Amino acid sequence: MKVLSLEEELKNNAYPGRGIVLGRTPDGKKAVAAYFIMGRSANSRNRVFVEDGEGIRTQAFDESKLEDPSLIIYAPVRVLGNKTIVTNGDQTNTIYEGMDRQMTFEQSLRCREFEPDGPNYTPRISGIMHIENGGYNFAMSILKSDDGCPDSCSRFTFAYENPAAGKGRFIHTYMHDGNPLPSFEGEPKPVVIEGDIDQFTAMVWDSLNEDNKVSLFVRYINIEDGSYETRIINKNK
Repeated sequence: MKVLSLEEELKNNAYPGRGIVLGRTPDGKKAVAAYFIMGRSANSRNRVFVEDGEGIRTQAFDESKLEDPSLIIYAPVRVLGNKTIVTNGDQTNTIYEGMDRQMTFEQSLRCREFEPDGPNYTPRISGIMHIENGGYNFAMSILKSDDGCPDSCSRFTFAYENPAAGKGRFIHTYMHDGNPLPSFEGEPKPVVIEGDIDQFTAMVWDSLNEDNKVSLFVRYINIEDGSYETRIINKNK
């Protein structure tokens, strides 16, 4: 499978929706996680990322303009020991609680489906990074409707052991803009990971559609000792 330019993937898609990138730096020393949100409605655009312990949560930028919080206010990133969970919804908590009870990533998501926002039925995309004893692996999941049918949920999990340096995987909610919005198809896209955390963060943010981008989270985790650096960019300031 051809390794793609993340920059080009983002620049050539006005509305991928919400996206997760997991991978490894070119020198192989750090695990990489990125999560971005976009919005077309005023309610979706009225958000910021804020730090919450070792993770982050979304909150309304202007509380007076908050309409329906059910699908837009959640914790996209939580940390459970040596595991970092990244998702596009409140299934972050489902995974955290399930794995805390010794369930697997996949088992934890068995009780969840795509979002109840017909006719889009937005997929739930999730990622888990596991760093232990100098080793690193990650997995990604997508729960999506069967071609827009709200009665059928298709479940896919992709696991990556000892991921290659300078490479990542990119999964996002929508293939492109549309009405209804078409769900992501296929396996997470292989993409190039380049630069230090500031260079990578700037590249992702600058490549997202100016009108639709809302917030970006990036974390680089040292695989040897688990220490990490985080960057957050919010369009609303």
